[in-house]
Amino acid sequence: MLKVKVYNQTGVEVSDLELKEAVFGVKPKKSVVHQVFTALMANAREPWAHTKNKGEVRGGGKKPWKQKGTGRARHGSIRSPLWKGGGVTFGPLKTRNFKQKINKKMNQLATKMCLSDKVFDNKLVVLDDFVSDGKTKVVANLRQILPGFGRSTLWLMPKKDEKFVQSARNLIKVDLKMAKDVSVKDLLNHQFIIITKKGVEQLEKRLA
Repeated sequence: MLKVKVYNQTGVEVSDLELKEAVFGVKPKKSVVHQVFTALMANAREPWAHTKNKGEVRGGGKKPWKQKGTGRARHGSIRSPLWKGGGVTFGPLKTRNFKQKINKKMNQLATKMCLSDKVFDNKLVVLDDFVSDGKTKVVANLRQILPGFGRSTLWLMPKKDEKFVQSARNLIKVDLKMAKDVSVKDLLNHQFIIITKKGVEQLEKRLA
């Protein structure tokens, strides 16, 4: 039976929560997690670098000099790749596609593995509930009391809460995310996860 401690809004341990082993008790495999993480990073990549070839560079419509009689090598355009300021041969193009296909089941499996790893390392912090009044001080004090203070933390929200976003967005080393949208990338980039019981229910419903 897999259980984690549950804290109230003042940071006091109040009870235990039983987790579904099918979601939070999966043995991690580095190869699966690495494959999904690499694909997510590739899909987020934007090909900014772009070069122009001979036909795209402006100018060079006139032949630089006549074909014969000058003693120099023959040239047809000053925009040839041989010339300074000319086109680029086989340069990077913004039309490149770095996208990688991610199998849905593998993506879910990797997400469960990352969540399970957080549970095994006692880095999943569960709150009974949290209602924000919009004040940063309240959230900052709670974060200071909960485990993992000073470490990178991902706070998973069960629903969009503008007051909470306003109160927590300036906290150091704390990022916010919807529980239903959390990915392998998010889980690997943060050491601790804070989530409410409702958020846990959302994850179990999504991944079970």
